Amino acid sequence: MSPTDPVAPAMDGVTVDLADKFATFDDHWRPRIAAQLNGQDVRLVKVQGVFPWHSHPDAEEMFLVWRGVFRIELRDRTVTLTPGQFFVVPRGLEHRTAADDEAEVLIFEPSEVVNTGDAPTSAFTAPSGLTV
Repeated sequence: MSPTDPVAPAMDGVTVDLADKFATFDDHWRPRIAAQLNGQDVRLVKVQGVFPWHSHPDAEEMFLVWRGVFRIELRDRTVTLTPGQFFVVPRGLEHRTAADDEAEVLIFEPSEVVNTGDAPTSAFTAPSGLTV
């Protein structure tokens, strides 16, 4: 299955090996759909650096760290996550994400959500429908 195929392979009821899937790409801030369920995507993303401030007015967003250290910066605090930890950003809450060194993260969010939310389109805005 190519990275631009519209249907993620896990939808066929197959086991997904996260280490294998993360090994198939190197770019940062370009989430790939690993599975879809109940109108939600399970997206895999490698991150490094700082993502722009944004919010998702109509959707919560869950970040689960697979490898590395990942920050979710809110206006009033910073949440630091390590492997095996997750955090749900409530709908409408302004945030930005960051990692000093490369981190690998799973994102759970509605399929129609754009990664940059309500921020202007930029180099950080990922193409929709990328799969892994």
